[in-house]
Amino acid sequence: MGQEIDVVDFEQKDFKAFKKQLQQETATLQDWFDQQAFSIRSSIGGYELESWLLDQEHKPAARNTEYLEQLNNELVVPELALFNVEMNSSPLALQTDALSRMQGELQGIFDDCASTAEKMQMHLIMIGCLPTVKDTDLVLKNMSLMQRYKALNQQVMRLRQGRPLQLNIHGEEHLQSTHYDVMLESAATSFQIHLQVPQQHAVRYYNASMIASGPMVAACTNAPYLFGKSLWSETRIPLFEQSVEVGGIAGAAFGPVHRVSFGTGYARESLFECFAENLEHFPILLPIDLTDSADALAHLRLHNGTIWRWTRPLIGFDYDGKPHLRIEHRTVPAGPTVKDSIANLALFYGLSHYLANLKRAPETNIEFAHARDNFYNAAKFGLDANFMWHGEHVPARTLLLEELLPHVRDSLRALNINATDIDDYIGIIQARIEKKQTGAHWQRAYVKQHDASMQQLTAAYLQHQQSGEPVHSWPV
Repeated sequence: MGQEIDVVDFEQKDFKAFKKQLQQETATLQDWFDQQAFSIRSSIGGYELESWLLDQEHKPAARNTEYLEQLNNELVVPELALFNVEMNSSPLALQTDALSRMQGELQGIFDDCASTAEKMQMHLIMIGCLPTVKDTDLVLKNMSLMQRYKALNQQVMRLRQGRPLQLNIHGEEHLQSTHYDVMLESAATSFQIHLQVPQQHAVRYYNASMIASGPMVAACTNAPYLFGKSLWSETRIPLFEQSVEVGGIAGAAFGPVHRVSFGTGYARESLFECFAENLEHFPILLPIDLTDSADALAHLRLHNGTIWRWTRPLIGFDYDGKPHLRIEHRTVPAGPTVKDSIANLALFYGLSHYLANLKRAPETNIEFAHARDNFYNAAKFGLDANFMWHGEHVPARTLLLEELLPHVRDSLRALNINATDIDDYIGIIQARIEKKQTGAHWQRAYVKQHDASMQQLTAAYLQHQQSGEPVHSWPV
């Protein structure tokens, strides 16, 4: 979905032509899987960070067009709304000082972005859901000036046959809202983690990423408020799922298979199963003619980019043109700081490596339904969640502190990550859990302590974010 398009109005012949190309490319992909054609390079990481532009009153500033022109950094690109931008990383092998190098790169990009924002009388903030965003901000006039977003909106609403999107979230409070476009999606900003894996281990890592989702969300929540209401600890999860609620199987918007979901099950034999499901169950959203594209599998990759599983398989290419498999872990919110973000990334890499390399695959005794329920429980309750883990009920904090974090440290050591980096980043995660202060916990505690407005909360959060100190050390 990162590429720009030339056409936004489509005819039936466009859908038929795209479907033909998609079928051919899916057959080609199956051949690649059958022939073991993928790169054997592995343990290569990367990320995408979505952030907000704010005005001087800490409200969304719909200015990313002029902002990106001023910034002039090819690693920073538009997002759906004019008040959002996305920062991208360079891929890096996960060894030795990779984590601290990732922090250095991200800090450099973020500082450059923040400095440019300040010069333009704005602020830059990374947070799962911006407390000051209002329902009335999420309208088409604030959509980024790119054709792909206009087309996406048109096609989502076409598949819904004009039915409005209904936001309905029951949390500490209850929120209901009706929208006639997809702009709700722009209120959910993420830190998406990428991991390149070899084909022979891809199923194990894909399933491990889904199993890790519950613990990851519990340890990383940073989105308790939306439109002034206290909802889930990670409100971004139901928000995104409901903001583009379009189903599969003939476009049944309220059917059993949705374009944003935890998925329909573990992978069994191959990640090709996900791409076969894409072809069979999900109507085409953007039937663009890409036959002249230099990118291999251009139609398949575009179609996959319009299906937002929380754990998503990606097809990419190495510098030498060799195709590779990546896992994109989409459950983690943006923020609270750069250092927190790299700690979250370290937790995912260590946890997925541990789970994927157990002698007995954990998916054999952690049912998919339990992994899915753990994910949603974590999104609702954060570190207060309870999980079903190996057939037993266990508090999220207990599972993380007593079982998972020691294995995460061991797994990062097995990847030959520097001991000082392991102690630093996993130490941040441990302190956050012990103190029970994620970004979401801090936001709620601050509002309770000061009876703060959403504007006051955002100002205080931004000040602490700019200090660079991890969230567990922020005073309330």
